[in-house]
Amino acid sequence: MSDVEIERRAHPRARLGFVDDMVVERGSKADWELLEHLHYKAEGLPAAPRFWRLALDGDTVGVIVTASPKPLLKERHVLFPKLKPDGDETKITNVHRFKLLNDHFRVIARMVVDTLYRGTGASYRFQNLASRMEGARFVEIQSSMSKFNPFALKAGFRFAPVANSNKFDQGLRFFRQTFAAAPADHEAIVAEIEAMSPRLRERTLEDVRTFYYRHSALEKTGSNRGKGRGRVDEMTPAELVKNLQQMVLASPAYGVFKNPDAGRALPAQLPIRAFATQGLSDALDDAWMRPGDAPCATDDTSSGRP
Repeated sequence: MSDVEIERRAHPRARLGFVDDMVVERGSKADWELLEHLHYKAEGLPAAPRFWRLALDGDTVGVIVTASPKPLLKERHVLFPKLKPDGDETKITNVHRFKLLNDHFRVIARMVVDTLYRGTGASYRFQNLASRMEGARFVEIQSSMSKFNPFALKAGFRFAPVANSNKFDQGLRFFRQTFAAAPADHEAIVAEIEAMSPRLRERTLEDVRTFYYRHSALEKTGSNRGKGRGRVDEMTPAELVKNLQQMVLASPAYGVFKNPDAGRALPAQLPIRAFATQGLSDALDDAWMRPGDAPCATDDTSSGRP
């Protein structure tokens, strides 16, 4: 009789056991600095950053940076029409709106997972649990990648229709008035600049710097607030064109997660397996617990924020 035992499963599914050993917890700027080189938009940090890390055996394998929400966002107004200014604003209504946003909204501004662990399903689980642990009632995300990769949808985010950037029309006019190359062709535009005479090149770069700085919110907020145009003046032509294209051509998808655990005191550390024990829109239960794990408190009197 053979010692070989054969088992056939009708609907087999791949499973990576080490993913269950990952945990989500508060991180630090050092965690972001460890992985920021893997992020496509690593320049600077947003306003009021908080850091969350995905850890495996004590090593940081993923980082999320959350930030304060933008005061005005047209995509938000699609999903939250009552937050849209009605044209009859006063100082009181503006202050109240900003206070409401700061009290109830956070935004995922950066998210990166080590390349070794991409494709494992860790990203959307990490995003869901970190959004719950943030404590805010709503967590926003603006992500160009979300148009091509459904990780945020899997995490429970719901999206508004994708729209062009605020600077799309005037940015396209500037590109067409300034360059012969197509606005989206980075290498062709840089080559066109390099082929110009020194005088024309400097005048063109000055026009680009002026246009970009005048219209860029990135250069006037977060860690760049109050720094003036110095950072822009120091950019190479390639960096300047890249940032201009990002401002004009990017059309990130806007999504929002309604946190079912807002106001609850969650553990300081959650295993990533906690994601699968309830629905995306349901409050965390304790089915994920193992001996030594902290339960989810339900009678807290705090805001639930870490």
